Amino acid sequence: MKSESAESKLSERPRMRAVPPYERIKLYLKERLESGHWTPGALMPSEAELVTQFSVSRMTVNRALRELQLEGLVDRAQGVGTFAAQLHRVSSSLTIRDIHEEVLERGHTHHATVHLAKAETATATVAQRLGVAVGATVFHTVIVHHENDVALQCEDRYVNPECAPDYLSVDFTRMTPTHYLLDVAPLWEARFAVAAGLPTPREAKLLGLKTTDPVLIVSRRTVNRGVPITQARLVHPAGRYQIDGVFKP
Repeated sequence: MKSESAESKLSERPRMRAVPPYERIKLYLKERLESGHWTPGALMPSEAELVTQFSVSRMTVNRALRELQLEGLVDRAQGVGTFAAQLHRVSSSLTIRDIHEEVLERGHTHHATVHLAKAETATATVAQRLGVAVGATVFHTVIVHHENDVALQCEDRYVNPECAPDYLSVDFTRMTPTHYLLDVAPLWEARFAVAAGLPTPREAKLLGLKTTDPVLIVSRRTVNRGVPITQARLVHPAGRYQIDGVFKP
């Protein structure tokens, strides 16, 4: 059967036999969730089915499912079963925050100034990051976010039109790109790179800085089941922003 074949292949990986049984079950289920085998809201295998498939105790299966639930990947209903979580739930577990919400939580006011919003031809670099052909159409926005009228972030973002075809029709003075994209193109994976550096001349001008002023640069790429959604460069004046996060292995 397919499930047995998948489990056999999983168990043949190097060092996989040394992994605790509950971790093997988690990996098996996470890989099938990521591949789209179970769509959001779909009923997944029961505890009894997993006990038989993996030849483990019910306690082991329960631990694997409980941890997947804590990670936001599944929903469980006692007496009913386990269901694939809605993708917006998966997105929230990755702790990508909307800067508008962050500012409001501090009791301050947020507003955004849109400096660029247009369709462009993908350069080789942009094409590689978004998984499109060189010369294909991509969406590009440059937005400065303010907290109490002080520039807090310069957001330079490219978007894959396949994932958000109506992106450029959004009024980004009323809704942030992050908020919009989490609604229309829920993500499965996010990759970050954080570095201290200096702003480009354009970024310095938009943020009211000198080109010698230090900034915190966050590069973020999001993907939904293998399809890149967006690539963003988020530049913050070093003295006006900090990044908090949680890591759960």
